[in-house]
Amino acid sequence: MTDAHAIAGIPMRWVGPLRISGNVADTETQVPLATYESPLWPSVGRGAKVSRLAEKGIVATLVDERMTRSVLVEATDAQTALTAARTIEARIDELREVVRGCSRFAQLIGIRHEITANLLFLRFEFSTGDASGHNMATLASDALLGHLLQTVAGISYGSISANYCTDKKASAINGILGRGKNVVTELLVPREAVADVLHTTAARIVELNIRKNLLGTLLAGGVRSANAHYANMLLAFYLATGQDAANIVEGSQGVVMAEDRDGDLYFSCTLPNLIVGTVGNGKGLGFVETNLTRLGCKADREPGQNARRLAVLAAATVLCGELSLLAAQTNPGELMRAHVQLERDNTTAKAGV
Repeated sequence: MTDAHAIAGIPMRWVGPLRISGNVADTETQVPLATYESPLWPSVGRGAKVSRLAEKGIVATLVDERMTRSVLVEATDAQTALTAARTIEARIDELREVVRGCSRFAQLIGIRHEITANLLFLRFEFSTGDASGHNMATLASDALLGHLLQTVAGISYGSISANYCTDKKASAINGILGRGKNVVTELLVPREAVADVLHTTAARIVELNIRKNLLGTLLAGGVRSANAHYANMLLAFYLATGQDAANIVEGSQGVVMAEDRDGDLYFSCTLPNLIVGTVGNGKGLGFVETNLTRLGCKADREPGQNARRLAVLAAATVLCGELSLLAAQTNPGELMRAHVQLERDNTTAKAGV
C-alpha cells in the first residue's frame, strides 16, 4: 500500500565552507546540497576552497527583489484596455491599501501591463518578506482583481493567472523585469589558486566561457542565459532548504562573465530570478528547519533579511559549482575521469566493499 505521507530520501551533504561578503552577508559557512549527482559535492567543494583563497571571498550583491503575479482582463476594445491600464496605474496608492487589507507582509511595489487586441495583461509586483511569495502574491492579486472589476469601467474577468508573471517557465520577461531575488556574485581568484586548485589558467577559462556559455548558448537558442549548469546547484540547494524546486526553471537563467586580469581570474555569475524563502510551505520539515538554522537563516531579524541571506548563499553556491566545472572542462578528459572515479567510489561504498 502506498503511504500518502511518505518522504523521498535524497542524499545530502554539507560542503564548504564558502567565504562570502557583500551587501547582505559577511560570513563563512558550509552549505547543504541534496542530490543524486554525487560529483556535485566535491565540485562545489573545490569552488568553495577557491573562495577562501580570495581576500573578499565571493562578493554577493543583492540587486533587486520582487514576486509577481499576472492577471488577465478583457476589455471591449484596445482603446478601452489602454484607458483601463492608465487608470489602474494612476490608482496605485489605492491598490496598495487593498493589498494591506489582505496580507501582513505583502506590499504592492509596482504594476506593469501589456495589451494584445482587447486583452489587458496586468503584472503585479510585490515584496513578500521572508516568504518566496507565490501564494501571498496570488492572494493579493485575487483581491486586486476583484476590486478592479468592481471599480474600473469596460473590463471583465479573464484569468487570475495570465502567464505574464512568468512562473516556472523559461522567459525573457523575468530576466528583464525581475522575479524573485536578483543576485550578482563576483570572485577574484589569484593566479596561484587558478593554477594549483583549478589546474588551469584564467585565459583558458575566459576562452571557454565565450565559446561554450556565450556562443554555444546563442547557437542553441537559449533565452537570456549563458551558463554551464546553474540548475544543478540550484536544485540541490533548493531541495535541501525546502524550496519549490520547480523554480529552478527560471532560476537557472543567468549569465557567467570571466576576465583575465594579468593572470588573476575575475569570475562572475548573475542570477536574476532566485525564488527562495525561509518561511511558508516546505519549511516545517525537521531537516529543513535544521538546515536553515545552521545557515543562519532563521535568526531574529527584520522581515526579509533571512530570505535575502538565503538567496546570496544560493547564488554563491552556484558560482562555486560553475567555476569548478568550467575549469575542469578546459582540460581534456578531466570531467569524465572525475565522474567515473567518484561514481565508482560511491557504488563501492554502498556495496560495503
